[in-house]
Amino acid sequence: MAFSDHLLDIGEDIWDAQKDHPFVRELADGTLDEAAFKHWVKQDYRYLQDYARLFALAGATAGDESTMTHLLGVAHQVLDTEMDLHREFASDYGISERELESTEKAPTCLAYTNFLVRTAYEGHEAEIAAALYPCMQGYLDVAEHMADLADGEHRYTPFIEMYTSDDFREATGWCRAYVDRCGERYPGQHDAMEDAFRTSAKLEHRFWEMAYTQEGWEL
Repeated sequence: MAFSDHLLDIGEDIWDAQKDHPFVRELADGTLDEAAFKHWVKQDYRYLQDYARLFALAGATAGDESTMTHLLGVAHQVLDTEMDLHREFASDYGISERELESTEKAPTCLAYTNFLVRTAYEGHEAEIAAALYPCMQGYLDVAEHMADLADGEHRYTPFIEMYTSDDFREATGWCRAYVDRCGERYPGQHDAMEDAFRTSAKLEHRFWEMAYTQEGWEL
């Protein structure tokens, strides 16, 4: 079994919980509270800044030139393309670029990004690959589930289309192959990869909850 499939097997319970989350189900049918979606947009924008750092740092630790080139390219693509898409989403919902930049990370967003950046600084290449995998594979799988649940087009259809696009499928496929290469190359890192994968996956699930409840820093 490919190691990426093994990770999905050990994370099946988390995947099921994500697909069953009310944020996911309500976004799929177009009934999600707009305030919850706006909270997701702002928090995900802040998340993506550190997600780009994760890929840049991963590129610095990559074991071969082509992987380094690809990972650094993804970091640039996140900053140059995906964040532009978030700014477009934000504009559609009346959120200014200044508001995006000044948004304070909610506790869950902060926990997730801190985990990713710490893993990138301190972890092995294989551990980093496993930590970044749940975001890409998770969004593709959840978005495909949303597409199956959706009954016609609605205001959140662009979200579903973005994460089921050919470009996103291709990017996720590369990530799966990268995890598999690391799993084959570094068998001594399998336990660390499993731990990193499950931690990221749990935080992915909590990210939906954070957006749905509009989590903040209650004093």
